[in-house]
Amino acid sequence: MNKPVTPFVEHESRAAVLAELHARPFVPMETPRRVYHFAFATNEDEAREDREEIEKLCASPDCAAAGDAKFKFMTLGDWALRWEQHTEFTTYTWSTSLDAAAPFSHPDPLGAGEIRFRPAGRLIVAAHLCVVGREQSVEELASRFDSRSLCVIGVAKGAAHLLTDFALDEANFTRLVIRSGGVSALEAGRIVQRALEVETYRVMALLGLPEARRASPELRAMEHELSGITHALSRMRDARTNEDLLKRLSDLLAASEALSTRAAFRFGASRAYHALVNNRLDLLQEAKESQYVTITNFFSARLDPAIETCNAVEARQARLSNQLERAINLMRTGITFELERQNRDLLHDMNRRARLQMRLQRIVQGISVAALAYYLLGLTAFVAKGAMDAGWLPVGVTAEEMTALSLPLVLLASWLFMARVQRLSLKAAKEEQVD
Repeated sequence: MNKPVTPFVEHESRAAVLAELHARPFVPMETPRRVYHFAFATNEDEAREDREEIEKLCASPDCAAAGDAKFKFMTLGDWALRWEQHTEFTTYTWSTSLDAAAPFSHPDPLGAGEIRFRPAGRLIVAAHLCVVGREQSVEELASRFDSRSLCVIGVAKGAAHLLTDFALDEANFTRLVIRSGGVSALEAGRIVQRALEVETYRVMALLGLPEARRASPELRAMEHELSGITHALSRMRDARTNEDLLKRLSDLLAASEALSTRAAFRFGASRAYHALVNNRLDLLQEAKESQYVTITNFFSARLDPAIETCNAVEARQARLSNQLERAINLMRTGITFELERQNRDLLHDMNRRARLQMRLQRIVQGISVAALAYYLLGLTAFVAKGAMDAGWLPVGVTAEEMTALSLPLVLLASWLFMARVQRLSLKAAKEEQVD
């Protein structure tokens, strides 16, 4: 075990990160060889169960890697098993040199009972690959495939050829042949692994297409409903109707976001797998072979449109969400304007009522002054009559004249009294509001 040569504290992930560069080495492939490659879609629980099963198989001393490694290699009799665990799937690659001279001549190993394993998850990829020598020509090997989808490329700078039609055979396998001539076992293993990765990532990339097809009718229905709501919004001016339309828009936006969330991971994963397919084709350094179609050209007509469909549906989802948000903002703006108009009318009505109330208050105040003045004037007349009988008034001045002369003073006193009462009432009202 290597010991650190410095007293520095290492990052807890340093060893794992450095080991990742060497986590999936190429397995040498002698010629001839037949290979059966399986990929199983696994969730978290299935991945844990699958790891437990592979640990049981890995009890032999020939098993490479241990612990929580994502890659294991083991030899079980005449068979070699390469096991890899990925984020969404787990792969099993079985290979043997038994009965490998004639391509695809051996029956399905699962049915024949040669490979006994019960992996967790659901089968997503099953590929049968044969590595043969130069005994058979490219034309002879090509005759074993469907000419309508046959792809033949040169790899390893023309030292080997890869043939496949990406179609399922009678045993439900995708067939591939590598015609090796003069390449080393390690180089052959590298070509085999790249070819199987192309097949695996191709299928995983296409998983986004069913999701896109499922999402399209839902998007179409949402777009139709949005069009109806927008049309109704342009015609309706009733506040209650606008509130109902706003609720429908909010519900539609929630459904749109749920649909986008459901499909976002799948579409993103399809783009990532598509990029891996292109990367593996670049690593294979495919070269066109005679009149045959290359894998890149085949994918440009079959795989690339599927990925573009996923991208188009994802863009359609984003566009629908943006349209819904704009419609909701438009409705909220309209409702805000309507509320402001109602508030304006309410304030106008309150001002009008306040003016009427002030007028009424002035009328009442005037009547109150007149009534008080009339009452005080009566008291003044009574006092003036008593003063005349007592001889207190100047000579020649009658009680009626004295009462008439006191009228302005009586009116002024009445007005001052009512004004004081009003000021005291306003002061009390303000103090009550402060409290």
